Amino acid sequence: MPSRRTARIAALTVAAVCSTVSTVVLTAPAQADAADAVRIHDIQGTTRISPYAGKQVTDVAGIVTGVRTYGSSRGFWIQDPNPDADPATSEGVFVFTSSTPQVAAGDSVTVTGTVSEYVPGGTSTGNQSLTELTKPTVTVLSSGNAVPAATVVNARSVPDAYTPAGDAAAGGSVNGLTLKPKKYALDYYESLEGMNVQVSDTRVVTATDPYTELWVTVKPHENATRRGGTVYGSYTSQNTGRLQIQSLGSTADFPAANVGDTLEGTTAGPLDYNQYGGYTLVANQLGTLDAGGVKKETTDRQSRGELAVATYNVENLDPGDDTFADHAAAIVDHLRSPDIVSLEEIQDNNGATDDGTVAADQTVTKLIDAIVAAGGPRYEWRGIDPENDKDGGEPGGNIRQVFLFNPERVSFTDRAGGDATTAVGVTERHGKAALTVSPGRIDPADAAWDASRKPLAGEFVFRGRTVFVIANHFASKGGDQGLTSQYQPPTRSSETQRHLQATAVNSFVKDLLAKQKNADVVTLGDINDFEFSTTAKLLEDDGALWSAIKSLPKSERYTYDYQGNSQVLDQILISPAIRRGGNFDYDSVHINAEFSDQISDHDPQVLRFRP
Repeated sequence: MPSRRTARIAALTVAAVCSTVSTVVLTAPAQADAADAVRIHDIQGTTRISPYAGKQVTDVAGIVTGVRTYGSSRGFWIQDPNPDADPATSEGVFVFTSSTPQVAAGDSVTVTGTVSEYVPGGTSTGNQSLTELTKPTVTVLSSGNAVPAATVVNARSVPDAYTPAGDAAAGGSVNGLTLKPKKYALDYYESLEGMNVQVSDTRVVTATDPYTELWVTVKPHENATRRGGTVYGSYTSQNTGRLQIQSLGSTADFPAANVGDTLEGTTAGPLDYNQYGGYTLVANQLGTLDAGGVKKETTDRQSRGELAVATYNVENLDPGDDTFADHAAAIVDHLRSPDIVSLEEIQDNNGATDDGTVAADQTVTKLIDAIVAAGGPRYEWRGIDPENDKDGGEPGGNIRQVFLFNPERVSFTDRAGGDATTAVGVTERHGKAALTVSPGRIDPADAAWDASRKPLAGEFVFRGRTVFVIANHFASKGGDQGLTSQYQPPTRSSETQRHLQATAVNSFVKDLLAKQKNADVVTLGDINDFEFSTTAKLLEDDGALWSAIKSLPKSERYTYDYQGNSQVLDQILISPAIRRGGNFDYDSVHINAEFSDQISDHDPQVLRFRP
């Protein structure tokens, strides 16, 4: 997933704006000329782009509903207490001051300024724009007025349909379409942009993150997981009840919530639109956190005759991190010390220091020692150091996949010759498939792996039977347009590379199966794509593999939680011999994604089967 925080970029769809310190004029109350004044609903209009964009407006009247005194988006929201009869026109708007505003909630003000359309993150993101008043001159008419009553957002008010299709003549943009707030959820939220809104007794569907925000749903029965989240199960089921919550108050007062918790009572404040999630309730009143009691899961222990294979993204682990004991406890206590563990995002020995270091033996050894200290086995490990700065990820970190294996349960078949640039091949030994090098990387020179992690293939033996394991970390979703993009449906540009990667891995598995039809092949890792995606279909092509997470009920299919959607990014795919036997168990072990104190943003997966 892309980096979460960058400086505010003043990229505008209509007019370039220079931010200045707002001028605040204190005067006695005065009567506005209602016949000539432009009102907020006139500015907002019935589409996403203001009909006044780029124009100067004078003496726009409203009551201050919220004040943001921090960050690069300082300013305040005003709302007209006398709305018009059109549900498509918002009665609220944000006044961008750049410096700390000198107003308070309840102030009656007039604002003279320029109407601007600000695109959070810049136009390249595809995000919708936020209508603002900029370079403002503010006149405070009176204080202590009643704030306009909050509009209630609930399951009845939010439509089930997510968004209209974008206008093909406008490149797929919805910006110029007339809002239909009773038909589409995104139109409904847009019709409330800048207004005071409230939700009540809402369930948390993404835990509090390091940026002091969480997600709730106003539709508790919408694709619910058994643990309180909301499953993202298709590209046409975006879960309309999701809403991001931030706070105008102190970060110290923001609740540390987990999925399944509830914000009891009323959470209210202006409805904003930002780069990281779109429509966001910026609360000046937060509900009380009621813990749902969700616990970290523990998988079943494998029987003596079962092989347990796991995948676990340890999120940029390097020797300087303080999470080794936590990861070790996760592997020992919650994963039950699997026989083979594919680790993703193992960084080199000095982490993000970009000095040419590529070896990761210190990182892996520190984790193995921590596992032993936690009561687990002394794993052995295999991996291949990448070329410096060629595999993407955090600059200088040189992330890669690594195999851990318990030598008391399984052996590794070493065949020399595998390195960063040598491609592993498939041969035949004694009438069965074998790797030419082990460990080895799949076709590292293929353009599919440019600036991305190369798959690591290894040959293992369990109770006399060979098992091939392919560890993957496909290209990230960075650069994709968000679900609330102005372009509908949003473009998923990152898929192009993952499709090439999936095709390459599928082809390699087919080579194995051509040499040995009943070969046991496990292809696993951070696929960075959904079980219903084209990426997954290409991996499964011609029945060479099958994503085992589909053996779970739909309400349990998730390994990651993003913007209120519990979704699949990590997968374990199995060859026909494993699937046909039917004697396998698959478990997505929820120990991270649903929790505010997560040590990784991914949940590990475990497959148990009898080769």
